[in-house]
Amino acid sequence: MKLGFIGLGIMGAPMAGHLLAGGHEVFAFSRSGVPAGVVAQGAYACASPAEVAQKADIIFSMVPDTSHVADVLFGDKGIAQGLSAGKTVVDMSSISPIATKQFAAKINAFGCDYLDAPVSGGEVGAKAASLTIMVGGSQVTFNRVQPLFALMGKNITLIGDNGSGQTCKVANQIIVALNIEAVGEALLFAAKAGADPAKVRQALMGGLATSRILELHGERMIKRTFTPGFRIELHQKDLNLALEGAKAMGISLPNTANTQQLMSSCMAHGGAGWDHSGLVRALEIAANFQISQTPAA
Repeated sequence: MKLGFIGLGIMGAPMAGHLLAGGHEVFAFSRSGVPAGVVAQGAYACASPAEVAQKADIIFSMVPDTSHVADVLFGDKGIAQGLSAGKTVVDMSSISPIATKQFAAKINAFGCDYLDAPVSGGEVGAKAASLTIMVGGSQVTFNRVQPLFALMGKNITLIGDNGSGQTCKVANQIIVALNIEAVGEALLFAAKAGADPAKVRQALMGGLATSRILELHGERMIKRTFTPGFRIELHQKDLNLALEGAKAMGISLPNTANTQQLMSSCMAHGGAGWDHSGLVRALEIAANFQISQTPAA
């Protein structure tokens, strides 16, 4: 198939690579330039999102925030300027569910289909083609794109209409953030009490407290490996979406709000680019105690 891929960063580059490995033509654009490795795999570098849309039948986007998606779709030389009836736009970014519904309606007006399909699994999942993909849109469009999703992920679910995929992703980010915070508190408590945090983590991995967060992010906290991964500034953005949605619905998310504030503390201490496991640094700063003395990576 003739596919487009816009946004070739930490996540997008390996995802586009899997589409290429699946035997598809990929027309690519990235704001900072199409990575040489993606071109070496066979991608065609394009000058704009509009050119990608002109040449591809299904166009994927994977960019950081709602404003970036709006620009990619409807900005100067955006996807909308290259669309013709019958094409499909698939946004795999993590953005506002409300804005997503608006974007879908605008794309539908061109006679084109739209899916919101944010992912979970981070850089590891993107490279391993094991991403969880949460999809919003019609069943017919999902069925058409599903074989392509299967090249990039393992757990692929149609949640509901447009916006539902993004709503699911926000829920995912609440769970992940609060689990990272809980693991950070637990390891900080154990280390301050004089226990070896590595052995505490090892013991907890065999009980009810076990989780992928304890496995992966707990290890990063102990080894001080805070290179992303998934950047704190992006996870904070997702929690802001959760709190904005909660305010609009008139509900309270107290622990989400608290964790968002801890991420703000990390940002204030230069941690915008830390992996989100670096959330533990906010707890350590407040406690004036560090879980491990291993130099940060």
